[in-house]
Amino acid sequence: MDGPLPPILHLDEAIVAFDKPSGLLSVPGIGPEKADCLAARAERAVPGARIVHRLDRDTSGVIVLARDADSHRELSRQFHDRETRKVYQAVVSGSVLGEDGTIEAALRKDLDRPPRHLVDPELGKPARTDWRVLDRSGSGDRTLIEFRPHTGRTHQLRIHACVMGHPIVGDDLYAPPEVVAAGPRLMLHAGTLAITHPVTGERLELEAPVPFGL
Repeated sequence: MDGPLPPILHLDEAIVAFDKPSGLLSVPGIGPEKADCLAARAERAVPGARIVHRLDRDTSGVIVLARDADSHRELSRQFHDRETRKVYQAVVSGSVLGEDGTIEAALRKDLDRPPRHLVDPELGKPARTDWRVLDRSGSGDRTLIEFRPHTGRTHQLRIHACVMGHPIVGDDLYAPPEVVAAGPRLMLHAGTLAITHPVTGERLELEAPVPFGL
């Protein structure tokens, strides 16, 4: 049975934005047990709503859907042309050295271990993420990080956190077992998404409160 509709952050004639919970697929997976997803729940509540971009199943936060073909086309173009601005928060393991920086590590599918991806400087697609420290735990075992991705590769932030040497707490794909067990979920949240409204042309900043801390 399908679950409840996630909180609506914004609704008008052209778009609808939700605060997607961790554990909910953005689009249907393979098999009837993976039919429940944000796209299906949204379409029943807001007829015509269609996915423009995705969040990983275990990532929470802002996701925007278009309500008509023209809005879908325009928003898809904005994501493709990197005209959107995305800001994420994550709790990573350990004490990060420094206060900010940039990670550039090209990514591709790991054909031997799907659905994982991996760093490949030769065959991977360019991926860049800016980061800065927001807070540090008193014990030094974890750090709250803000990520600002410039590209939108699959699992980009999860892998770039590992490139930093500080995997995201609760990441069951890339973190070691003790880091997975240190959190109740993947501690990654899409807190802010800025887009240009496809009808009005107004710059719109959509925000979802961060559901976790250190």
